[in-house]
Amino acid sequence: MTLRVATWADATSDQGVSFAVEAQRLGVHSLWAPEAWRYDALTPLAYLAAKTTSVLLGSGIAQIGARTPAMLAMSAMSLQALSGGRFILGLGTSGPQVMEGWHGVAFGSPVQRTRETMEIVRTIARGERLDHQGRIYRLPLPGGAGRAIRSSAPPVHVPIYVASLGPANLRMTGELADGWIGTAFVPETAEVFLGQLRAGAEGAGRSLDALDLTVPVSVELTDDAQEAAKRHARGYAFTFGAMGSREKNFYNDAFARQGFGEQVAEVQRLWLEGKRDEAADRVPVELGHKTNLLGTASMVKDRLRIYRNAGVTTLRAGPAGRDLRTRLDTLAGLIDLVDEVNQEAAAG
Repeated sequence: MTLRVATWADATSDQGVSFAVEAQRLGVHSLWAPEAWRYDALTPLAYLAAKTTSVLLGSGIAQIGARTPAMLAMSAMSLQALSGGRFILGLGTSGPQVMEGWHGVAFGSPVQRTRETMEIVRTIARGERLDHQGRIYRLPLPGGAGRAIRSSAPPVHVPIYVASLGPANLRMTGELADGWIGTAFVPETAEVFLGQLRAGAEGAGRSLDALDLTVPVSVELTDDAQEAAKRHARGYAFTFGAMGSREKNFYNDAFARQGFGEQVAEVQRLWLEGKRDEAADRVPVELGHKTNLLGTASMVKDRLRIYRNAGVTTLRAGPAGRDLRTRLDTLAGLIDLVDEVNQEAAAG
C-alpha cells in the first residue's frame, strides 16, 4: 500500500488556479473541490480540467439532494469528457441544516438515498436504460408520461467516493463505493471507521483494499507544534457547535465514538450558549495534534507512519501559508516526507 498526497482545489482566483497547476507539477494525486454554501464543487473542476493535464479531479463533496441523480450523472459524464477521464465523483448527504435550510430539500433516509443515487448514476454512465424502482426514487414516475431513457452520451466509468461517518453509511460505502471521503478522523482510532467499511466490503465479497481511503489533514511545518495544535483545535469549536443541531451533529457523534464524547458535548454546550471563545478554549489540544500534520519534519514523518499503518491511502492535505509560495513549499515538503515513508515501508 502506498500513501499518496491530494490537496484542495480552488478555481475562483488566479492564485487558486496557480496553486492547482503547481500542485500537479509537484506530483499530487488529486485535487478536491469542496461544496457547502459558497461555491459548488463541479464548476471549479471543469475549469481546472482545462488548466491541468494529469492530476485527478474530485468533488469533495457534491451534495446529494441538491441535484437529481440523473443530473449528477450528466455532470459527472461531462467532467469525464472534459478532463479526459480524470474525474472522481465524491458524494455526500451533508446534513439537515444545509439541505433543508439552503436547498429546501427534506433530509431523510440518507443511507438509502446515497445507495440509490449511486445505482442511478452508474446505470446512466454504463449506457443502460434508466428504469429504477427504489424506495426514494422511482424512474420513470409511475402513472405519468415519462419514459425509461438511455443517455445519448458514450458510456464511461465514473469512480464514486462517498463521504460517510455513521456506521450504516460506512458499511454501505464499503459495500458499493470506489473510495471513502473520511473526516473527523484520528488515525489511532481508525478502526472506528475502517471496521465498518471492512464489514461492508467483505459482505459484498471484496476486500477493503478495493477502496481508496482518503482523510483530511492540515499541514504546518513548524518548530512550535504545540501552538499550531492549539490554533487548529480551536477551529473545531464551529464544527462541534454549529455543524448540526443540539440533538444531532454527525461530527460530534464520530468524535464521541473515538473517545471524545464528553469534551465535544461541553464545547457544543458552550457554543450554543453564545460562549464561543470559551468553547474554542475547551476543544482538546490533542485533536489539533492528532487530526493534522503539525511540527518539525521529523514529527510530521512520525505521524505519516501512523496514518499509513492505519490503512489510509490518500491524504487530502491543506498546506498552511499566507501566500502561494509558502503553501507550495509546505506541499512540496509533505510530498518529500510521504515519499520517504513509502520508501521505508517498501524496504521492510
